[in-house]
Amino acid sequence: MTAVTAHLIHPGHSTVPTTPTPEENPVSHTPTSTDRATWPQQIRLPGQAAAPEGPIDLTTMFVMHHAFRRDLAAFATAAATTPVEDRRTWVALAERWALFAAILHHHHHGEDAGLWPLLAERSEAAGREVLAAMEAEHAEIDPLLEASAAGFERLARTADEDVRAALAVRLAAARESLGRHLEHEETEALAIAQAVMTEEEWVHMEMEHFRRSMSPRMLLKVVPWAAYGAPREQREEVLSRSGIANRVIVALTRRGFEARERVAFRYLG
Repeated sequence: MTAVTAHLIHPGHSTVPTTPTPEENPVSHTPTSTDRATWPQQIRLPGQAAAPEGPIDLTTMFVMHHAFRRDLAAFATAAATTPVEDRRTWVALAERWALFAAILHHHHHGEDAGLWPLLAERSEAAGREVLAAMEAEHAEIDPLLEASAAGFERLARTADEDVRAALAVRLAAARESLGRHLEHEETEALAIAQAVMTEEEWVHMEMEHFRRSMSPRMLLKVVPWAAYGAPREQREEVLSRSGIANRVIVALTRRGFEARERVAFRYLG
């Protein structure tokens, strides 16, 4: 989650939730802005499970989630379709997996260190259960990512059908596990954030736990990665509204990123 990726995509379909009763509400705070007319319109991207309404613009989260889903689908197909003897492509896939895993690790670390603890402090028991589940789901995903990395690295060095078969199983498990987690986060955890945080608090949390630890070099990789494959109309609309920096970075990095994608995922069809 970064300053530059914060508005790569924007408005789509939105839903307005009903107001929960005190017994149903898992949080103990209400947002500072209760005027729905001032709330941002939330985006809806392919695969997204929900878009909780409230004072916070959740664009960054949904853009990142879209890219995570996109990548795991592509990796699963690539592992099944890439000839096991094609060293060049497996090397490219191993490098591309390393980028994906680094971005996902950074994203999950920011949530575990900053977002979930903040929300837990402001939540009742039901909300704290959801947030504890967020951390547990991260812990479930990590070993699958590590095992997949080992599979890609092995196939980058030598042709081994058994390794490829094991990698396909691990990628399927990682895709299923992360998919469940993202759905849970979008439907419940981010609804808690909308109920207990203001936009100003959200921006401060992003700065403290996501942006400051992102190096400029990594940022130049994350921006084209996040933008790639997003619906063109939404991407262009947000780039036009989010300042010149986003557009310049995408313009400078897009062709190189897309060329590397063509090498790594050349057998996707």
